[in-house]
Amino acid sequence: PLRAAEEAYPWSTQGDAETILAAHAAAIPAPTTPPGSASKGVRVGWVNRARGAAQAGGEAARHVEWVKRLDGIWGFALWDARHRELILCRDPMGVKPLMRTQTDGGTLLFASEAKAFRHHPEYSPVMDEAAMVARLAYEYPLDETTLFAGVAQVRPGTVETWRLDESGTAVLTGVARYSRDEVKPAASWDPANDAAALLDSLCESVEDRLMSDVPLGIILSGGLDSSMVAGLAHRAAKAAGKPVPECWTVTESEDHPDYRAAEDVVAALDLGHHTSTLEEDSFWKSLPSLAWHGEDLDISVLFFQPLFENMARDVKVGLCGQGADELHGGYPRYRDLPAHRDLVRGRLMSSRHPVADAILDPEPQQGALVGAGQPWRTLDLDPDTHFADLRSTLQFELDHGQLSNFQLRLVDRHSMAHGLEVRVPFLGRAHRKMAHTLPLDWRVRGSDEKLALRAAAALTDLPPEIVSRPKLSAGTATTPTLLAELLAELRPQAQEWATSHPRLERMLEKQPDMAIGLRLFESLHLVDGGLGREGKDLMTLLDDID
Repeated sequence: PLRAAEEAYPWSTQGDAETILAAHAAAIPAPTTPPGSASKGVRVGWVNRARGAAQAGGEAARHVEWVKRLDGIWGFALWDARHRELILCRDPMGVKPLMRTQTDGGTLLFASEAKAFRHHPEYSPVMDEAAMVARLAYEYPLDETTLFAGVAQVRPGTVETWRLDESGTAVLTGVARYSRDEVKPAASWDPANDAAALLDSLCESVEDRLMSDVPLGIILSGGLDSSMVAGLAHRAAKAAGKPVPECWTVTESEDHPDYRAAEDVVAALDLGHHTSTLEEDSFWKSLPSLAWHGEDLDISVLFFQPLFENMARDVKVGLCGQGADELHGGYPRYRDLPAHRDLVRGRLMSSRHPVADAILDPEPQQGALVGAGQPWRTLDLDPDTHFADLRSTLQFELDHGQLSNFQLRLVDRHSMAHGLEVRVPFLGRAHRKMAHTLPLDWRVRGSDEKLALRAAAALTDLPPEIVSRPKLSAGTATTPTLLAELLAELRPQAQEWATSHPRLERMLEKQPDMAIGLRLFESLHLVDGGLGREGKDLMTLLDDID
């Protein structure tokens, strides 16, 4: 639609990226006089910030309306030579990554992965211990933190503007929010009248994401979410007279319930199915690659590596079921929020780090690393407040990174490592908007989850046993035996490694998988400046730390 609307733009490609340039050109005319330098910025936290940058969006505010015209997933940097302005922007949900760091000398670096910064002479990777506390307590990095000191993400749904001052130093001139999802439950919902509309919104999203000039496939776990994507893709392709996408599944055993469910789905829908079984030594062989590409601590999602590697041999685009649990209330923690509150609070209380004390403080002091352009949006993160009920929990997780910093990041990092673009139909604009209005008791009711989504799924051709099948956690439930064997072997060392971080020690003692993940993270990304270590084997990496 945007391409058709901007007929006057001198299009030179068929690529989607050019629509960004067209939308920008239509909204931002050339200046009438040559632009001058930005006013000298003041170092605030991790960035040099111009006066007024934090007020009403600063100079970024003028870009909000044209960015709203974009529909898709992106992390882009646009240099406008006419205005001598750099624009950094991420898609509304943060499907695609974009992060930045500013050196002491004032140089602004930006990339999709932190490891790219290591090749700049002024950058040296250092662990952000405050961000690590939140990662261990909440199970995902919060806000715009990464696990690297000085490296912050561009916030999803946000546009930033940067200019150079007279000395050539990069200065942040504005941060403007153009999109924010809000959980606004309606008073009622009737499956007899409303389930079809919910399904239609997802169908529309799947159809949009099937558009591709390259081969496309489906990531099929056997759970409800990916099964719905497979079923709707099958229906849409048939209706359009196009080839039906085939499915890919990886398992640790053909007896695994997820694998059997995936087989049931492809049999019911007559889909092509590519399967692979993890080898017994998969964790030992492949964890270094997982940690290298992921830049995180999670070792349980090893299955992503062979899954995406296998898919990339045949297709260049994949569709997945990510986002459904966040929208529709699929995670087990939603059914027992008091236990979740106690778990997170207990982890914070066991930390000896000041950021944990600040989070648990009823009136936390907001420091220099909080606010526009900084890694933290707020330190008002008390689990007792934000996990008090389902609505506030869902909103907190949307606002503070559970989806963008964990689920979406995992899939994007490990798929793009193999040149595979993964699209997320559940996060299509129309489906998100409708899902946010679902009454809470149509998301979670007693021990049941995703009730509204299951009502919509019942209108598809999926087998009834798939529609009613309860969720299994990806990662730990996908490879339970292989992961348990690794943890049993390394548990004594994990307890020892935990002592290397006194302020994190008690958190790590109760999470041996995180202790192993942190050790691997340090070895790959911090030792020797993070350069030249990705080719080493697992035990060499785990042992090779002073």
